[in-house]
Amino acid sequence: MLRLRQTLCRPVLSQAAVRSIFCNRPVLDGCRFQRPPLPQSFAHDTILRDKKILIANRGEIAIRIARAAESLGAKSVAVCAPEDVDSPHVAFADESVVLPQGKTAIAPYLDVKALTDIALERGIDFVHPGYGFLSESADFAQSLENSGVAWVGPPPDVLRLFGDKIQARALASQSGVPVVRGSSNLTSSDECMGLLKNGDVNLPAIVKAAYGGGGRGMRIVRELSQVPSSFDSCQREALTAFGRDEVFLEEFWENTKHLEVQIIADGQGNVVHLYERDCTVQHRHQKVIELAPARNIHPQLRERLLDCAVTLAMNCNYKGAGTVEFLVRGDLDSTDADFVFMEVNPRVQVEHTVTEEATGIDIVQTQLLIAGGRSLEDLGLTQDSIHLRQHSLQARITMMPGKGEILDLYEEPAGDGVRCDTAGWYTNFKPNQMYDPLVGKLICSSPGLTFADFEKARKLMLRSLKGFKINGIANNIDAVERILTHQEFIDNKVNTSFLADNPELLNPSKARKPSNQIDHGSAKRKYSE
Repeated sequence: MLRLRQTLCRPVLSQAAVRSIFCNRPVLDGCRFQRPPLPQSFAHDTILRDKKILIANRGEIAIRIARAAESLGAKSVAVCAPEDVDSPHVAFADESVVLPQGKTAIAPYLDVKALTDIALERGIDFVHPGYGFLSESADFAQSLENSGVAWVGPPPDVLRLFGDKIQARALASQSGVPVVRGSSNLTSSDECMGLLKNGDVNLPAIVKAAYGGGGRGMRIVRELSQVPSSFDSCQREALTAFGRDEVFLEEFWENTKHLEVQIIADGQGNVVHLYERDCTVQHRHQKVIELAPARNIHPQLRERLLDCAVTLAMNCNYKGAGTVEFLVRGDLDSTDADFVFMEVNPRVQVEHTVTEEATGIDIVQTQLLIAGGRSLEDLGLTQDSIHLRQHSLQARITMMPGKGEILDLYEEPAGDGVRCDTAGWYTNFKPNQMYDPLVGKLICSSPGLTFADFEKARKLMLRSLKGFKINGIANNIDAVERILTHQEFIDNKVNTSFLADNPELLNPSKARKPSNQIDHGSAKRKYSE
């Protein structure tokens, strides 16, 4: 039975008020704002009790980490930019610190020195970086290590390795993981042109930032005439976004599935996988809907992907949670499907939630406990003990350009099989649009691994979207509904070009009366690109 949680309050609230409004749930296990725990929660573990965890992030992931910290008996410390003091994540922590003013609204969250100084001044034991910002920064991890503060994530040398896409690809190749043909660092568009003309790399190809990520710093090249402009624009974006302008060239695999394997390692030589996720539905390299596990995947293909991911992590002494990403060409249910390594994301992913729901394992708790010295064996996480239990879908709910700045009404869906990891919004709140537009993540799950079970989860998400009210601010809820009701999505026939090939799903003005759309009612809001 779907229930609505409505929040009605003033825009500026105390810490206690924000928690009580946003978390209108029963108190569980002594936690102030813990949702019902996952089946394999580690809340009984006391190793982090009364330790202090600095959350070097904001928004929904900061709230998620604070929730995990409290469930383990630890104290959380939030940070915020001066422009971000009203962000709800600040009120969810036990303590908060305003960062020094930066040149931009984002700059304070990237200030390694200021964050390290705060960690020392506040007696911080651990720093969890979340995702984005400094989550993959070897310099930040090294600064903390040098200061005697524990980093929740892989060690600095591993972050440097996977921060360089060329080195990462070399490690994959040495580990027997299939890789796509590509180049080393390129210094000019002429060098890029030479590789293509000589057939060292075939068209279509993609110019990529060597230190990039998050879907940025990439340009697809389909004709030789596009090389100069694509190379130059990619190099400029890489310098602006990542502070380094090194780029390289790879063959571009089109019409593929994008699968990723969740791994967890304890830094003591032990690695396990939590199976795979399907992140194929994406817009301009930004994921929109994620699934766990992948549907109709052949057991042999799954085994090959999982083995490659675990081997790669073993060969670099990985520690913490991470994701190994692959492109798969061909039908997932075929033994003939090919795949190639893309990259490793050495951090918690936005979509970690679907794996948590699919396996029942709390990934963020696990990150914290491993940083605290627990081994996988200590946590009972042997590969034989990890199983898939249900289908889970996640939709990213985001703000879009358009009407309004203040929430006239904000309600989140709730109920059996429904989970919302959100940024703590409430009615009359004014979101800060200088930051990530992510409102939150809607996760819907249904026990079992059959097509019928997936359909139950999909239909639950459709019902839940109807109950997700974000009135007053443009958002993408209607676009998500259109994707979920598209026959190709239902039949698992989508590839990474799905949204580009069906632009009406994102923008109704581009509709061409598709014959494969199931009618679940006309959309009332428009999705703005």
